[in-house]
Amino acid sequence: MTRVAAIDCGTNSIRLLVADADPATGELTDLDRRMTIVRLGQGVDRTGRLAPEALERTFAACRAYAAVIKEHGAERVRFVATSASRDAENRDDFVRGVLDILGVEPEVISGEQEAELSFTGATKELTGAAADDGLARPFLVVDIGGGSTEFVVGEDRVRAARSVDVGCVRMTERHLVVDGEVTDPPTEAQIAAMRADIEAALDLAERTVPLREARTLVGLAGSVTTVSAIAQDLPAYDSAAIHHSRVSHTRVREITDWLLRSTHAERAAVPSMHPGRVDVIAAGALVLLSIMDRTGAAEVVVSEHDILDGIAWSLA
Repeated sequence: MTRVAAIDCGTNSIRLLVADADPATGELTDLDRRMTIVRLGQGVDRTGRLAPEALERTFAACRAYAAVIKEHGAERVRFVATSASRDAENRDDFVRGVLDILGVEPEVISGEQEAELSFTGATKELTGAAADDGLARPFLVVDIGGGSTEFVVGEDRVRAARSVDVGCVRMTERHLVVDGEVTDPPTEAQIAAMRADIEAALDLAERTVPLREARTLVGLAGSVTTVSAIAQDLPAYDSAAIHHSRVSHTRVREITDWLLRSTHAERAAVPSMHPGRVDVIAAGALVLLSIMDRTGAAEVVVSEHDILDGIAWSLA
């Protein structure tokens, strides 16, 4: 058994998992799992740089995580940074800050590496139970992040993977922000432009990844888990209820249509909605719906286990 600490720093959030990993049994026992919305990718699509206030929010979260890691006595720590820090001109400032606080250098991984880790985290539990649960292979694992979306097709291992620059924060900033404010609700023209961008990204992904060959769609990250929480009408965000839940294509379409018509206040009133997702959830849901339309998936299997769990397994 190895006690490990995995940190996943994305465009919208930074997450920590401290767990005991047992490679012999394939079990990962959570000791602490938490998430903080830091919006590291704020403005990156427009400026090409990480904003000073975004860096400070991220460093504050790192300080809190360092205390948790020390408290649990993790033997190994790995910090993986994804889309926003990969794109930024001043990513060296980010690397130095993390190294000073946590004592480990953040690995700014490629989209393909990101996809491999996501696939491992999402499917390690499913591969053993696939036949019993009626989950046919190959799997298509889709990780809808803030700045990018990863597509991975595989059975027990990855067969093909691709990362494209379509995510809930990037789509919101690119299409739904006017004069510094998110349009509330968006216009039909804004939605159409966003759809076109997503479809172009799916075309790009499909050059590498056989999206339509997949028999089971597995959806990861906050946009997908929030759609599941809304579908279940949960009174609060409940990871246990969300993990391995299934949401039909019809229900995803209904929820996406509502999110695109709703106001900030209406979205904020959803009890399972994280405050940091209120302005970006509509774009994230539209990415999910577009993927289901493209692949013909009748449902999405929602996983709370994703790249964070894949990072933890890489340490074991």
